[in-house]
Amino acid sequence: MAQTVTPYLLYEDGEAAGEFLCRAFGFREVDRQVGSAGGLHLELETDLGGRIYLGTSPPPFRNPATVGRTTLTYVLVFDVDEHYERARREGAHVFEELIDLPFGHRRYSCADPEGHHWSFATDKNR
Repeated sequence: MAQTVTPYLLYEDGEAAGEFLCRAFGFREVDRQVGSAGGLHLELETDLGGRIYLGTSPPPFRNPATVGRTTLTYVLVFDVDEHYERARREGAHVFEELIDLPFGHRRYSCADPEGHHWSFATDKNR
């Protein structure tokens, strides 16, 4: 089944965010658009084909960290143990260590440099 819901995350520095997400979380950039006002839009893909969108924060939108909030995006990956090691090595702030969940996911959670929260998991039932 095709992905039908795609998170769109806003960043103060979309360029730096895209670089970090690719380096630390293994995303692959599949599209980049720059608007006439200079706003950046990126589409990133996981190793299992899921996508996220990200962009710079044009008014009136603001990055959640600037208003004392956060986001949480849950992403399935092929090998969460390898993913965890890569994210730690690249400087992601891990706030939940690897854990096996009763419904078959193995997961950890972390934050990127702008404070967006991420949970990465492998579905052991697949």
